[in-house]
Amino acid sequence: MALTFKQQCAFVIKLGEMLHKYGTPAFRLEAHLKTVAGYLELDGYFLVSPTTLTYCLWIKGAPDDDVYNYSMRVRPGDLDLGSLARTDALVNDLVAGNCTLEEAKTGLKTIETSGPPYPELVTLLAYIVLGSAFSMMMRGSWNDVMWAGGLSMLVYSFVVWSGKSQRISTMLEPLAATVVAVIAVAVSRFDPGVNQPLVVLSSIIVFVPGLSLAMGFRELAERELISGTARIMDSLMVLFKLYFGTVLGVAIGVLIWGDTFPVDEYHVPHWTVWPAVLLLASSLSVVFKARLVDAPWGIASGLLAYGVSTLVTDAWGTTLGAFLGAFVVGAYANLFARWRNAPAALVTLPGIVVLVPGSKVYVGLDDAISSNALGIDNIGVQSFLLFMSLIAGLVFASAVVEPRKSL
Repeated sequence: MALTFKQQCAFVIKLGEMLHKYGTPAFRLEAHLKTVAGYLELDGYFLVSPTTLTYCLWIKGAPDDDVYNYSMRVRPGDLDLGSLARTDALVNDLVAGNCTLEEAKTGLKTIETSGPPYPELVTLLAYIVLGSAFSMMMRGSWNDVMWAGGLSMLVYSFVVWSGKSQRISTMLEPLAATVVAVIAVAVSRFDPGVNQPLVVLSSIIVFVPGLSLAMGFRELAERELISGTARIMDSLMVLFKLYFGTVLGVAIGVLIWGDTFPVDEYHVPHWTVWPAVLLLASSLSVVFKARLVDAPWGIASGLLAYGVSTLVTDAWGTTLGAFLGAFVVGAYANLFARWRNAPAALVTLPGIVVLVPGSKVYVGLDDAISSNALGIDNIGVQSFLLFMSLIAGLVFASAVVEPRKSL
């Protein structure tokens, strides 16, 4: 039985809601919905922002007054690369004629109600590895690496708690930062080999919205002004909450345990940076909920991004290093999307995340946590230039290696 116009619209609306929920940028989501609507012999336009989805659909060639309008309030999406890949594969089957629209609607419900792709123990281990690996990338001491992993375990407990309590979810970032900072002050008071600011930053690195800022600037570059501006402002608010929580935690810790001692300059060996990048990219695959079949390609993207940016930075500077690193990641992602007929985001995001932690925005946050005001204005300018370099690299990559998928 043929589906009605409203049933076709309902499928497009549900598809947009799910792809938004899984972290799809506005410009990609609008283009993809346009493509899917065209397959269903519909026409329309879409307005996507982090908190609102607006649809306007009509049958191609139908009278102008036969238009279906729909608007819904949504929450900003979280990255779920596994569900994103499964949803895209379902749409591919629909377009290829391997399933009916009714079967595709059932498939969307199955994906939406499916549980996490990894057991809680694996996700906990990923959080521990993520904090420790970032500390290694920043050339902390082995003490820093150990304590960053331990406090990341505490951060994960707050993440689990927030999933069960709406009240905790609204204050997750500042609460976790405050508790971590209090404990870090105690640790640094009795362990002089610990760099307190670095341990705090490494432990809460999962909350620092470097990727979200990069996505916001990318949307602005695509002239998605509403979505890009909203995403950037949301990211800045997260940074402010993290900063406030950290400062409050340090103040409480100093009040309880007293001032900390100066840190000796201990560093892990230089060769540990590459294992750290591998561990960081691997843990991100779990945190981003990537499928096991896609995870190796995302890890390779992270290694490729870091290798290219490091080589170019040593020769020509940080800005050009970020640009070429992002260019290579973008080209690699578009080739991957062509070959696997899968979303380019599956490998783009892990690569960009590995590039972002080395930028000055993290150093600036570290200085702010340390109450070191010297050079922060300069760091802000450098951070902006680095983000622009990342976005320029992705844009040029799409121009050189044209993506064949809208998603």
